[in-house]
Amino acid sequence: MTVTLTPHDALIYTMVLASAVDRTMSDVELSRIGEIVQSLPVFDGFDSDRLIGIAQDCTTLVSGNEGLDIVLEIIRDTLPPRLRDTAYALAAEIVAADRRVVAEELRLLQLLRDRLSLDKLTSVAIERAAEARYRAA
Repeated sequence: MTVTLTPHDALIYTMVLASAVDRTMSDVELSRIGEIVQSLPVFDGFDSDRLIGIAQDCTTLVSGNEGLDIVLEIIRDTLPPRLRDTAYALAAEIVAADRRVVAEELRLLQLLRDRLSLDKLTSVAIERAAEARYRAA
């Protein structure tokens, strides 16, 4: 199966994976994905009307046989190296958004870090920054 995505699509796939990996896509996470797409410069020029369709395509792919591995490969193959840490940061943001991190989400971050060939120090810094943004007083 050949799937052709844009870097925007791959970034959205990354966020959808982070939201869906624990088998629940919370309203907080879905809302945050929409806010990110609307506000971050990396999504300049993206048609936000495509967001729901891209998210649905991702969930369809991931629900298939070996879906997680396939989607991770698609993300890796689609993203230019300069956007790989951005993808990881977006995933960490979605994981942190509902202020509860579960084992499946941590495992996804590890898989994503490995698949995107990100170094441990960069990954930990991104995770800590996301955690700090969502910490309650």
